[in-house]
Amino acid sequence: MRIIPKMVGSILATTCVLGSAMAAEAFPQKPVSLVVPQAPGGASDSLARIIGQALGEKWKQPVVVENRAGAGGNIGMEYVANAGNDGYTLLMSYEGSHAINPALYKNLPFEVKDDFAPVATLATLPFVAVTNPKTGIKNLSDLVKASKQARVTYGSAGNGSVNHLLGEMFNSAADIKMVHVPYRGAAPAIKDLLGGEIDVVFTSLPSVKSHIDSNTLVPLVVTSAKRSPNAPDIPTIAEQGYPSFDVNPWFGLFVASGVSADKIQLMNRDIRALLETPEIQKKFAALGADTYITTPEEFGKQVDGALARWADAVKASGAQVE
Repeated sequence: MRIIPKMVGSILATTCVLGSAMAAEAFPQKPVSLVVPQAPGGASDSLARIIGQALGEKWKQPVVVENRAGAGGNIGMEYVANAGNDGYTLLMSYEGSHAINPALYKNLPFEVKDDFAPVATLATLPFVAVTNPKTGIKNLSDLVKASKQARVTYGSAGNGSVNHLLGEMFNSAADIKMVHVPYRGAAPAIKDLLGGEIDVVFTSLPSVKSHIDSNTLVPLVVTSAKRSPNAPDIPTIAEQGYPSFDVNPWFGLFVASGVSADKIQLMNRDIRALLETPEIQKKFAALGADTYITTPEEFGKQVDGALARWADAVKASGAQVE
């Protein structure tokens, strides 16, 4: 029987497609590393451990969380960028380090756009502005009024952090000049807020939720455009007269660029399925996080928008790290 060339080409193309699909379906065949570029105990670490355990059960292969903290997340990110393109090393990143660091640091050992491929978003985690009850500030109008009448200080996790830039963004939006006080992390800033040393802190909801619940800190606003399902009584900045204000940092997974599209789509499919389960949603909600589901393509657009937004914020703040 004679096989014509066109038929041979068709058979080969079909074989390649099937082979690619079978290779993707077989992933993973060994343990997967999930690198968290922050220290244990924070939001990134907690979310990574929840999704890592669930993925391990689904994939029937261990997903091992590795904390590689340092340099604002850059050490862990560099490690993943150089980990190869087999898809067995994932990066747990969030908007703060992934989108701010390229504008904040002069010499990064990687290119965010070129060296990482987005896999899937996991969650958004709203930030809140909180104050000490002794300040007498009860809402955003009080904060603006106080800032125009006297010196108001706000603490952050350090120069160029989300906490810092949120304060500067609100300074610009409200035409006020709160004074920035940087700390080595959010925890010491919150400690000084409780002690009355500073007036306001912009920070993630989970880091102060217990203080809000015990009335030792007063929540003024959430920074997202919509109220958080995990804190529905706290109004948004947008509701208080600043309709364009919307900062709701995302958390998600990346791989090194060069990982096949088949593997990325497979991972995205499995992660999306897990995020739709009540069990994962309940665990995320306990952290104050809202599940956030996207395709890799949609996630890529989110990254592009965040890079542009935070570049403007860093430039306006004047923050720079060598």
